[in-house]
Amino acid sequence: MQGTNTWSYAPYRPFLTEVGEIYICRVAPEETAIDLEWLPVDGIEEFTVCYRIRGEGEFLSQNPVRGTTARIEHLRADTDYEFYVAAGDKQSRIRLARCGKSIGTVVNYLHPEDEAYAFSGRYLCSPSLVRHPDGFLLASMDVYAANHPQNLTLLFRSDDDGATWHYVSELMPCFWGKLFLHRGELYMLSCSTEYGDLLIGKSTDGGKTFSPPVALLRGSGGKNGNIGVHKNPQNLIQYNGRLYGTLEWGAWADKRLGHAAMVLSCAEDADLLDPKSWHFTPPVPFGHFAPELQDCPLPTMTIEGTPVITPDGSLWNIMRFGVYHKALVYEVNPTDPDAPLTYGRCIDFPANLSKFTIQYDPVSRRYLSIATRTCDPAEAKHRNLLSLLVSKDLLHWEVACDLFDFRHEDPRAVGLQYVDFLIEGEDLLYLCRTAINGAHSYHDSNYSTFHRLSHFRNLIH
Repeated sequence: MQGTNTWSYAPYRPFLTEVGEIYICRVAPEETAIDLEWLPVDGIEEFTVCYRIRGEGEFLSQNPVRGTTARIEHLRADTDYEFYVAAGDKQSRIRLARCGKSIGTVVNYLHPEDEAYAFSGRYLCSPSLVRHPDGFLLASMDVYAANHPQNLTLLFRSDDDGATWHYVSELMPCFWGKLFLHRGELYMLSCSTEYGDLLIGKSTDGGKTFSPPVALLRGSGGKNGNIGVHKNPQNLIQYNGRLYGTLEWGAWADKRLGHAAMVLSCAEDADLLDPKSWHFTPPVPFGHFAPELQDCPLPTMTIEGTPVITPDGSLWNIMRFGVYHKALVYEVNPTDPDAPLTYGRCIDFPANLSKFTIQYDPVSRRYLSIATRTCDPAEAKHRNLLSLLVSKDLLHWEVACDLFDFRHEDPRAVGLQYVDFLIEGEDLLYLCRTAINGAHSYHDSNYSTFHRLSHFRNLIH
């Protein structure tokens, strides 16, 4: 067996791990049905789908199907099912799904007790959404869980503007990844694992394969409290002839440092796959930079920054901040890509306790964010209210509308979070890390869901 530096797989099959001879690559439960997709097998045209209520009786068989998709119907709501795909002497591993009401369109689903990706994790995270120049949508998500390797990312594609989704490929190792376009070419920027190396690769075939990953910055792996690279699926933006993105250096377990703010950048016409093209600002740990921060304990959480160009033409890194309804602004030096960020100000922001992205809409001349809003300091950890937020100046934010409000349900069990979104014509398209219908917790999501908000400008002032 020869060595390889491959990044793309369909699927990734770890040695000595039971993955099945037939690979179920997508699961999408509904209230009384389950859609599933599997990869083709050479020489086999017909497959049989077998299913049962979890742990009850014999498996039932559907009529054989041609192709690689099936729908199991007439199921019970709020019920767990197990199922597999078979053909001759070949069989997939047994998968799990819970029927129940979801939201939006299910891109992918992972039951919290499904072992299919246990070599990486058990839950779906890091939503990333992009419109490919060839017209289709691409969505990615990683598979994570505490005390797991956290290093697999799944890619899915829609050819009908998000109405239906199909499996594309997997990236390994890839965590906290963001798909992005630069000059018409598709890239993935990610970490190898939690606090691992910062990686980048390019695809020339719509995400089916990516070039071997190039390490731009070495991390530590982050286990046992070791600090390293932290990032989240934020947009990269063009500013003064350079491409900018955000990241942090630190670890949750490090009680001294926390997460120190950074940005990376390269010239717009540079080779993005050449590490020498990239510059990194030195990490800036949170400090008592100004009187309004004097009472904040150290380290106060600063994490998951979003880059944005201000109305006066400055470049800011606005960071999630561990003080209720506050966000922290760091300013980027526009003339020196190696200069450290400088503290700007603390701003009011009603959705600061979960990852948020800010984008500018040139038509309405407003800044937009789809984020997890909180309404009471006593409920600061709740993630069951998703809102569209709008601002004229980045300093004053209003709620344009609430998109999903699940405050009537157990806040420990429902989460709508980490949204990535696109502005397309009159609509907002967004991908959500969704915990609902039997999720392990509000944080440990079982769905990746796609949504469209039509005529969104009618909702903003």
